Amino acid sequence: MPRHEPIAIIGAGLGGLTLARVLHTAGIPAAVYDLDASPLARPQGCAIDLHEDTGQAALRAAGLHTAFRALARSGTGPVRILDRDAVVHREEDATPDTVRADIERGRLRDLLLGSLPRETLHWGARVAAARALGDGRHEVRLTDGSVFTTGLLVGADGAWSRIRPLISPVRPRYTGMTLLEADLDEADTRHPECAALVGDGIFYALGEKRGLLAHRRTDGSVHVYAALTVPENWAADLRSGRRALAPAVLEHFDGWDPGLRALIAEADGPLTPRPLYALPAGHRWERSPGVTLLGDAAHVMPPFTGEGANLAMLDGAELGTALAARPGDTEGALAAYERALFPRGAQYAAEAGAVLDLCFRHDAPHGLLAQLPV
Repeated sequence: MPRHEPIAIIGAGLGGLTLARVLHTAGIPAAVYDLDASPLARPQGCAIDLHEDTGQAALRAAGLHTAFRALARSGTGPVRILDRDAVVHREEDATPDTVRADIERGRLRDLLLGSLPRETLHWGARVAAARALGDGRHEVRLTDGSVFTTGLLVGADGAWSRIRPLISPVRPRYTGMTLLEADLDEADTRHPECAALVGDGIFYALGEKRGLLAHRRTDGSVHVYAALTVPENWAADLRSGRRALAPAVLEHFDGWDPGLRALIAEADGPLTPRPLYALPAGHRWERSPGVTLLGDAAHVMPPFTGEGANLAMLDGAELGTALAARPGDTEGALAAYERALFPRGAQYAAEAGAVLDLCFRHDAPHGLLAQLPV
């Protein structure tokens, strides 16, 4: 007989872990399955700004807001916006703020992981297939051949969710833009001119259909993204042809200020391509017994509004709260959760798409600047 999980959460990202934590505080057991071999299997990315009404609200529901505040950096960091000639069009100093706060994604994930019983997490568990068994129950088969059943299946497994096809045929579409990630290690000593250009906070150098984005990390490095409007398989085709990415990226910045180009030319290590995908704004599905989605599995969108992680955590907190408030009425809880999820996801996805267009339109960075408060 396969083992049975009352609630199975597929994906140990911030949204899935928030759901598991809210359920745990309510005394509701859940199991989290993740394809990574361990929590340390891959880097967790850059710092994220947790917003008061989304990410921080989720941490309050999870009983972790005080612990988060002890780890986070309060206030808003410096912001610098330039054009392709490295002319600074807007510069904002860091400001103290009792509402906004940012934290390294890895530290936030560690906070959530540390708040859960170890037996909640199942690592190295890649989903091969999932199917409905009737009466709201589902069977999940893993790539190692093991099988389990569950009374509630939650897809928190990102843009390419293996759970989404159970309830929606829609797949993410390529936005037309790819990010190329790079790092400048020990930036102040090894890359001083780049470090001075970026400053101590968030940096944007924007042009038509391309741009450079960067930010400081707490370890003294500078993390850089080159944003390019290129075909979906552009980076993969270059690699298959054994052509290095950095020179190809720099070709897209011909005519840009040499100091800006140095953010890519001086990168330590290879560049990592990240094609950007999105589900249609307003993506939704018909209520299907015993299964739902959260985070990028439900509403993946371009990252330029900083809402992805915030929304995933809020989704997890609201789903957990709905389930705790309706013991014995899983379908009622899921229906209530989705009634709030769909319009919220549609609103933020539309905003994210609009900001993507604004940042890289023909008059960049002026379109974005015009939308910012004076």
